[in-house]
Amino acid sequence: MLDPDTTRHADLRSGNPPWLAGVTRPVGAAPQADLRCEVAIIGGGITGCMMAEHLTAMGRDVVLVDRERAGFGSTLASTAMLQWEIDLPLRRLAALYGFEAAADVYRRSFSAVAGLTDLAGELGLSCNFLPRDTIYLSSGEIGRRELQEESELRHRAGLPGLLLDHPTLLANFGLDREAAIVSPGSAEADPLSLCHALLDVAARRGARILRDEAVSFDGTANAAAVILSGGQVIEAEHVVLATGYVMPDCVVSDLHQIASSWALATVPQGPQGLWPSRALIWEASEDYVYCRTTSEGRIVFGGEDEEHDDPARREAQADAKTAALQEKLRALLPAADSRVSHHWSGAFGKTADGLPLIGRVPGQPRMLAAYGYGGNGITFSFLASRLLGALIAGEERPWFRHFAIDRPHPL
Repeated sequence: MLDPDTTRHADLRSGNPPWLAGVTRPVGAAPQADLRCEVAIIGGGITGCMMAEHLTAMGRDVVLVDRERAGFGSTLASTAMLQWEIDLPLRRLAALYGFEAAADVYRRSFSAVAGLTDLAGELGLSCNFLPRDTIYLSSGEIGRRELQEESELRHRAGLPGLLLDHPTLLANFGLDREAAIVSPGSAEADPLSLCHALLDVAARRGARILRDEAVSFDGTANAAAVILSGGQVIEAEHVVLATGYVMPDCVVSDLHQIASSWALATVPQGPQGLWPSRALIWEASEDYVYCRTTSEGRIVFGGEDEEHDDPARREAQADAKTAALQEKLRALLPAADSRVSHHWSGAFGKTADGLPLIGRVPGQPRMLAAYGYGGNGITFSFLASRLLGALIAGEERPWFRHFAIDRPHPL
């Protein structure tokens, strides 16, 4: 497990992702005295910035603290495939929690992408945000029969999508697989620009951005405190932990683990290298590969996940993993130019049931947290901002239990 006291950005990702820093990047200042606020957010990645934007829109007095540059940790390693389909298929999630609960989770994920799409448009965020379909491909593990069952359950849940057979899939997308589910309602973006654009909006509304390290937390039923490395104290009504894949000791869950993933971006493609509609593509398998395009016409291709969180080991595997991804890219998209312009790796948090950990920290009434996003990082970041915003406003809803940090292990 990553040590919250020693882990830095360089431990969370390596390589050179193709993402661009936002045009406007608020720079944090070191605090000179103790502070008071309504909400203190710890972490300046995509989740912390999403929280800051939402809470300032609610009129809250917000302080955001990050010990390094906002967005340059795990956010920079994201491939920003903003899908509503989660890592665990609906049929498997239903087997764990029942159909009604699983369908509710999927519908809320669908609504989260729709909400984020609306927000990007309303705020005019400059981050290459584009709505996309998804293509959920059959694999050696999961064929047409399983996709048929998944498609039927999605329709029963009121979710959109169409099951395509091999001839139709090949004719429409040039993909040589047995079957696929093609669904609308997802999106793509430049994750770093999105993060900085949200932080800029929050800062212009009055959020205070601090460059410092939170070294300890304290709380009572009525207030919470964050102690910074320089000795200054932030007194807050609520503290939100949004520290990516580095969980402080006060957050405990046997559902959560850290893994490693690798990705590459190709050189810009010629007219034959990209598939129609440039949909997000991912495989129906346990260790799936996935791909999308960028505004420059590059193909971003990722996967080859391994269940370890050792930064040195991850970096040592970079060349072999990049070569393996190139080979899988050629097999899936033989017309594409597979020459690599960027390659990178990163740590990511995942859970046994594919659902994030969002809610109150058990035993800490004024502390809230969001962790364990799996393959739906930014989608679940948006969902976290709305769920935690509601809790801060004093609202409790039954569906919050789907994502509770202390929910029991289902297996």
